[in-house]
Amino acid sequence: MRSIMQGPIGVFDSGYGGLTILKELVKQLPQYDYLYLGDNARAPYGTRSFDTVYHYTLECVEALFAKGCHLVVLACNTASAKALRNIQQLDLPHIAPDKRVLGVIRPTTEVIGTFTESQHIGIFATAGTVASESYLVEIEKFFPKANVHQEACPMWVPLIENGEFDSDGADYFVKKHIEHLLGQAPNIDAVLLGCTHYPLLIKKIRQFLPAHIRIVNQAEIVAASLADYLHRHPEIEAKCAKNSQRIFYTTDSTEAFDRQSAVFFGQEVKSLHLDLGK
Repeated sequence: MRSIMQGPIGVFDSGYGGLTILKELVKQLPQYDYLYLGDNARAPYGTRSFDTVYHYTLECVEALFAKGCHLVVLACNTASAKALRNIQQLDLPHIAPDKRVLGVIRPTTEVIGTFTESQHIGIFATAGTVASESYLVEIEKFFPKANVHQEACPMWVPLIENGEFDSDGADYFVKKHIEHLLGQAPNIDAVLLGCTHYPLLIKKIRQFLPAHIRIVNQAEIVAASLADYLHRHPEIEAKCAKNSQRIFYTTDSTEAFDRQSAVFFGQEVKSLHLDLGK
């Protein structure tokens, strides 16, 4: 019987935000190898159409498969909302039936209802994630009594990627969207940061959000969910290399990626360039 070569766990994002997920994966599951791919050349995904996000995400997933990944995590809410289902149901059976692709929305929605007593949950996300209504659909499956209120925050990612997440200039946009969200339902008592960039704004969000409202840490949820998945699927876990290696790829400038990544990942990285040939 031919043995299968082990490979790293692939972690994909349109840019830098997925590094906040990877940071927690490394913290909770440090023994595994990880290969991170940021499609920075085509970021942001949040305002792009469903078809475009699907096409870009599938292309990057295939690139991770080609580099030996048997399991890929879409560490991007927009890609999870707009591309994951099609990739799982339509593409994997044909291109890689023995490989798996997971997202960040499903594991979050499986537990989000445990963070609220009022049954009113707020979600800050990109316009694309809000428009997809993925959170509304998935939360309904697990917590049908929960009331979900969404707020699109189109300026938050540009603020973060331009290094303004801790500046006075961010105050207006953070306060504005908090007020809009609470205007929908003043009794919201749990808020999800439904974009992997948003943890960098957590100090500002906490400053303007009423103290009794809980901020849900998506990265911790996703990491715990991945640990559970690997436990329940030993056939996939056996294909994941365990040398504690971290490899980073970007489709854009490696210099820019390395400079920005330290803010999201919490330590310096040295990336490689990936040319998707498009």
